[in-house]
Amino acid sequence: MSDTAVSEEPFDAVMFDFSGTLFRFEEDDSWLSGLTDEHGRPFDVHQLTEIMRRMTAPVGQMVELDDEHLYAWTNRDLDPVLHRRAYMEVLRKSGVTREEQAADLYGRVIDPACWTPYPDAAESLVGLNKRGVKIAVLSNIAFDIRPAFARLGVDGLVDEFVLSFEVGAVKPQPKIFEHALSALEAEPHRTLMVGDSEEADGAARELGCVFALVDPHPTKERTDGLVAALTAFGLGPVSGRLRSP
Repeated sequence: MSDTAVSEEPFDAVMFDFSGTLFRFEEDDSWLSGLTDEHGRPFDVHQLTEIMRRMTAPVGQMVELDDEHLYAWTNRDLDPVLHRRAYMEVLRKSGVTREEQAADLYGRVIDPACWTPYPDAAESLVGLNKRGVKIAVLSNIAFDIRPAFARLGVDGLVDEFVLSFEVGAVKPQPKIFEHALSALEAEPHRTLMVGDSEEADGAARELGCVFALVDPHPTKERTDGLVAALTAFGLGPVSGRLRSP
């Protein structure tokens, strides 16, 4: 759950998770329309929902894996090769046995253009920038998400992208949070971490950061979750000019 007490000192920095926090992977129906099981039968809507859940869940092991694929799964966010190997196996174990179909769907998952921003993502980043608050995006991920922010026109508002495959550490390991704090030149007690996972993102508390939890609901259902989370900690939208990067 989110921390309830607002820091006695103002926040100098905010760190955001990516998936389920600022952006969400929401499939286009056309991507799944031809998806079939090993018998050539189309998946029903419940099966498709479960497949997508397995492809985007922030923590946990989604299917039973042999030693080779378990290693790939455990280290998937540190190496793009292992990431592909792990998720192709998850798809296979989920009934998507035709490699060309699995490869096409996996390709969508790692394409930043296929990720949908939450309705208040840009507003939240702009508001923090106007306050002079430093911003980091801190993600367990094995592909470059910067193009997603560029498409939204807010890449210049993010001071640091701290991506697990680039820095060699994953949440909830302290190292990745320490890397972000160092890059921002921010003190933990003056830094807010915003994310959708108590286990992964909430671990920032161990370094002294404050944590705000948001629900990874579909973007049409969670229209102001980020603004609400920031406002609860005195970081709501403000008017004024953008600061220089």
